[in-house]
Amino acid sequence: MGFRQRFVAIGIAVVAALGLGACNQPYGELPPTEFPTTDYLIGPGDNLNIFVWRNPELSISVPVRPDGKISIPLVEDVPVTNKTPTQLARDLEVELSQYVQEPIVTVIVTGFNGPFANQVRVVGEATAPRALPYSDTMTLLDVLIMVGGLTEFADGNRAVILRAVDGEPKRFGVRIDDLLDEGDPTANVPILPGDVLVIPESFF
Repeated sequence: MGFRQRFVAIGIAVVAALGLGACNQPYGELPPTEFPTTDYLIGPGDNLNIFVWRNPELSISVPVRPDGKISIPLVEDVPVTNKTPTQLARDLEVELSQYVQEPIVTVIVTGFNGPFANQVRVVGEATAPRALPYSDTMTLLDVLIMVGGLTEFADGNRAVILRAVDGEPKRFGVRIDDLLDEGDPTANVPILPGDVLVIPESFF
């Protein structure tokens, strides 16, 4: 099974797990949504450039492992997931202070992915369905550009966003065809961390 087929299968499983698989089950329009104000949180797959001032032998570029940890010279298995770069820098200063006098650490993130819970997932009839790192003020149009738009088999106006609202899974209809074909700005809705965009196949 190829990547695209696996991702579609994951989307089907997500829909089924949330009890959203019935085609005749109603869903609502997205409520008015404000973009969250959040600092970037480190996640598995991110690459970290760690600089230790006046200690070049301790400075390193390191990927975050799937278990959410990193290892650097003198310090092993440091948990980094869900920390901001600044928080991690302060934690590393504490760890390195056992070996270095008054270490000053700077952490720069490259290769952004973010925590799994904050990623935006696109499944179904997108050209390149995949998980995306969440960006501030991300909209539906931004997501569609990042996945290369829709396939010729997509039914964009039957797409749904799966979103947790007050801890409860909900689904909301979105109008991708109206956005892309008609240029309707009202169809360009905000996207939030953790959203799953499911794009079904057209019946025709």
